[in-house]
Amino acid sequence: QVQLVQSGGGLVQAGGSLRLSCAASGRTPKMGWFRQAPGNEREFVAAITWSAGITYYADSVKGRFTISRDNAKNTMYLQMNALKPEDTAVYYCAAANGVLITTFRNEYVYWGQGTQVTVSS
Repeated sequence: QVQLVQSGGGLVQAGGSLRLSCAASGRTPKMGWFRQAPGNEREFVAAITWSAGITYYADSVKGRFTISRDNAKNTMYLQMNALKPEDTAVYYCAAANGVLITTFRNEYVYWGQGTQVTVSS
């Protein structure tokens, strides 16, 4: 059983930056970030493989968001720059087994508690 504890998030103006953190109690081959806006399904944002640090991004955040991990701290991050109002959502970190990177939320087994990100225009 892996526990994920999130921190960060909050309210920021459009064009601003925020960083999310996700501390894991154990190690899984890959981790990712998802988000869910009111009335929408939870959607993939970014993923990273723990060992090689291979990353993958949704087109909507590519070039603005950066996913990373700190092996020593067992913590994953999401640096969000050039934020837009449409980025407003509850953001969740997640962890999955298996080697190949995946964007499908059903393949993620462990989930963080979620954190609100609100971008004002």
